[in-house]
Amino acid sequence: MTQGETVGTTLADAVREGIGASLAATDAELARRYPGDPGTRQPVHTVYVPADAFTADTVRSWGRQALAALDEHAPDAEALGRVLGLSDELAGPVYDRVRAKLEREPVEDLRIDFEDGYGQRPDAEEDVAAVAAARIVSAAVADRSAPPYIGIRMKCMEAAVRDRGIRTLDIFLSTLMRSGGLPDGLVLTLPKVTFPQQVTAMVRLCEEFEKAHGLTPGRIGFEIQIETTQSILGPDGTATVPRLIDAAEGRATGLHYGTFDYSASCGVSAAYQSMDHPVADYAKAVMQVAAAGTGVRLSDGSTNVLPVGPTAQVHDAWRLHHGLVRRSLARAYYQGWDMHPGHLPTRYAAVYAFYREGLDTAAARLAAYVAKAGGDVMDEPATAKALSGYLLRGLDCGAVDLEEVTARTALGRAELDALAGR
Repeated sequence: MTQGETVGTTLADAVREGIGASLAATDAELARRYPGDPGTRQPVHTVYVPADAFTADTVRSWGRQALAALDEHAPDAEALGRVLGLSDELAGPVYDRVRAKLEREPVEDLRIDFEDGYGQRPDAEEDVAAVAAARIVSAAVADRSAPPYIGIRMKCMEAAVRDRGIRTLDIFLSTLMRSGGLPDGLVLTLPKVTFPQQVTAMVRLCEEFEKAHGLTPGRIGFEIQIETTQSILGPDGTATVPRLIDAAEGRATGLHYGTFDYSASCGVSAAYQSMDHPVADYAKAVMQVAAAGTGVRLSDGSTNVLPVGPTAQVHDAWRLHHGLVRRSLARAYYQGWDMHPGHLPTRYAAVYAFYREGLDTAAARLAAYVAKAGGDVMDEPATAKALSGYLLRGLDCGAVDLEEVTARTALGRAELDALAGR
């Protein structure tokens, strides 16, 4: 065929137009349900601190304790690399970045816990704790000492604790409003969800609060914790997670896997409850498929093995935690829970090693894709999106620097964002 030659067709324009009209509602539904990644930074972890233990010094204290653990049990890059199995080439930059992170921003996401970590208290006591938490958060946001993301985990929507959870949420948010407004990084966590109606109830609470304070509709979002078997598989045998996301009406920001509650609900003995148990993998696979394309992000759970005690015991706990975090990262769970300051060194070591060891390969593949240079791997647009997303996650958490990425790809932040669909 030569340029200018007439192209033969059979179908009339009316056929194409009719098909377009018939799929218009489907197009709109796809756009509503699957808007894609929100294009914002996702924290690499969430730190849970009981409300009665939360103070203005909590974040700094966690950083100091984490650095002290490094000083005592892995005082240099060689020592940490030997414990975690990092190459000499990787251990140096990872160690330096971990220390810098612990000094600069030890916690990326903090959840003040009014649920399991706090327990049942007299109403007056929890009221005071909710007010105190909000005032500390507001002050930290004002003086820029707050983590990028911060909020509370309330009690769940089950009948026995529902009123208490709602009251704590109301007190916390109302105090924030009186103390300067809701922070940009506000995150709320709804635990132990079993039915979509509980998510609908949370949506109603958010709507009513927004109306009462003249806030933009949709301003308040929340995470859904997956801690029960009913949140994965409903009584009719169908997956519940998509229904939970749908019930949130666009307010769901994340799905967080609860390692121990979920394992216990499946009857797993305490000694075998872990992030890598088969029941955990099944639940997280369902969560992953349900959340794909919705803009709802995923978080893995935690380990309850704490890095405390003599050095040999700390090293064993560090190796376990490091391996679990690496496993999650490889399975596209880019966030998890940390329950103790001693988990921070291995959280950041695992995350930084994950992004640094893949930097050269990912950058080369992305540069070849942009330049249409080919190479030994032929990537498609979806893979280029994943490659740029990988580099952006590394940039967001501090594992790599923009200068390193640009030197290898000739791409700036704006180009990376565009390729990633942000």
